[in-house]
Amino acid sequence: MCIGVPMQVVEMRGAHALCEADGRRELVDMLLVGPQPPGTWILNFLGGAREVLTPQSAERIRAAIAAVEGVLAGEADVDHLFADLVDREPRLPDHLRPLVGAKPETET
Repeated sequence: MCIGVPMQVVEMRGAHALCEADGRRELVDMLLVGPQPPGTWILNFLGGAREVLTPQSAERIRAAIAAVEGVLAGEADVDHLFADLVDREPRLPDHLRPLVGAKPETET
């Protein structure tokens, strides 16, 4: 299985960027997202940046990956890694709401 991994730009090197996450450095192709300043979070998928991320999005993805790694290692308590989902009601996506006669929600 391949998943995108958030990485932070350290420095641009032409059409590539040296990126880092969790002590690992990788040269990432930046052609799809363009040059980015150091400190920018990108979603690295198979050696190519696919999206520029906000720090909050990067942290949520990193927490989800940590949860999967924890479960695979036998940990049972990973709720703290999904703080944005715990203790809230599920939301029906706006494109499905008309099918049940509900009004669109505004995200908080």
